[in-house]
Parts: sequence; C-alpha cells; structure tokens
Amino acid sequence: MSRIRELFTFSVERDDVNWKTLLRKQQCRYSCKRCFKVRKSQANVSIGTCTVRYGTDDKDVVICPHRLLERKQIFADCLHLLTSHQPGNELHLIPEVAIPGGSVDYFLVSTDANRKVKDFVGIELQTMDTTGTVWPERELALQDLGLKQGVPAPKKTFGMNWKMTAKTILVQLHHKIDTFEAINKHLVLVVQDHLLDYMKREFAFGHVNTQALIGDSMHFHSYKLKKDGVDFKLVLDSRCSTDSSGISTLLGLKADANIGFEEIAKILESKISDKTVFTIA
Repeated sequence: MSRIRELFTFSVERDDVNWKTLLRKQQCRYSCKRCFKVRKSQANVSIGTCTVRYGTDDKDVVICPHRLLERKQIFADCLHLLTSHQPGNELHLIPEVAIPGGSVDYFLVSTDANRKVKDFVGIELQTMDTTGTVWPERELALQDLGLKQGVPAPKKTFGMNWKMTAKTILVQLHHKIDTFEAINKHLVLVVQDHLLDYMKREFAFGHVNTQALIGDSMHFHSYKLKKDGVDFKLVLDSRCSTDSSGISTLLGLKADANIGFEEIAKILESKISDKTVFTIA
C-alpha cells in the first residue's frame, strides 16, 4: 500500500472522487490553480502529493504549503493580530509580497474605505521538505485506486529533511522579524505540529512564550491534521510567540531593522484590488 495520503487535495480513501478527471485537470482546489509540483523530467505532469505517511509512528505529514490553505482558516486565525483594524474597514489577502529582507508568503491587510492601508499581518507558510522522490509512491497510490496495473514496489524511498526545513525557515524569519517589530506589526509562521515539535526539540525554545502574547512580534501557529471521516481537516493546535531577540537567540545570530510602515504600505497598496478582498467563503 502506498504511503500517499492525499492526492490533489483529496484523501486517497475516498471512493466518490473521479480520479481520472482529477489527474487530467491536475487542479489544486486550495490554490485554484494547477498543482505547482511537477516532475523534472515531465513538466506537463503535476505530482499532486499533499500529504504522506512517514516514520515508524505513521505520522501524516503535510509536504505542500498550499495544503495549509484549506478553508482559509489559517488567515482567519490571524485576524486578532490586526490590532488597528476598525469595523467598516476592508480586509485583503495579498500573496507573495517582496520586501527588503525577503519575500513574505501572504499579507492580511486592513484598509479604510479608500483602500489606504491601516494595518497588516505578515504570514509565512512552511511545510516539510522531502529528500529523494515521492513519485514511485504516487504511482503505487494510483495502482491502489485501480488506475494503474503492475506498478512495482518503490525501490527509491523518500525522507523528511527536518533539520534543513527548520533551519531555513528560522533564518528567513530572522531576516524579516526586525522589520515587523520596528513598526509594531506581527509576523506569523504557520506550520504543522510535527515541524514545531521538532523545532522545540532541536532549538533553544525555552524563552518562547508558550501562550501567545499579543505584544510579541513573532507568532507561531501550529496545526494538527485530524481525520474527519475518510478526509483530513486542519485544526489549530497551539500558538506561541516571541520577539526579534527571541528569534536571534534561537539561531545565535543578530538581525538588523529594515524598512518602515509607510514603505511596506505603499508596496501593499499597489497590489490591492477587488480580487484581493479576503473572504472565508
């Protein structure tokens, strides 16, 4: 049996999915685009693997950041950090915003009636990076679904790059958090519980506030992937927080503040439109 748990956002245990149509369209229902994970040797073929079973304890591990977009719950869980948001303001969700120090996956933005930015929260998504290839397991999953025959057992296996995934995202946060803290704004890292647990074991997390404080600039939102019938559902598991010096302590590094509120606001306002209005529908 394959270790793939979800293909193109659907549980492989579902018997009401038209898998042939799904494989032809290669759509991700969370990004509303074609799955961006493609084979190096076949750029027209999306792999479509969202979640895999891994380890001796059979963890269900999310390996695609778009999987975290389910129901847009991760963004709704950041609304309380818009401390300057007022009733009547518009909410906008803007992806892939480049600022000095790096690109931020999403900005959740509060604007006035004239679409002038009044507040924002930066949101980074991080799921597990894999080593090796999941393709043989994906092909085996298709055989389990009756779409292929005679697929050999995978000779190549895949692994989880726990250390590199954790270190890379913490270094990226270190580059950005001073900018947010200097203007009294928040940056949120959204991860699965398995990755946060690894970070807590391998890095100096003792100074991190286990109950998130609104006054901290850096917030960690951890989600569990819970079974909901044959499907999986993301559920907020824990929130913790720290500040710029706390991230530096994790890595033993220093950080430098970058740009101010007005400069970031100008970048966001240039991207705001009717298409960016945030809804959870």
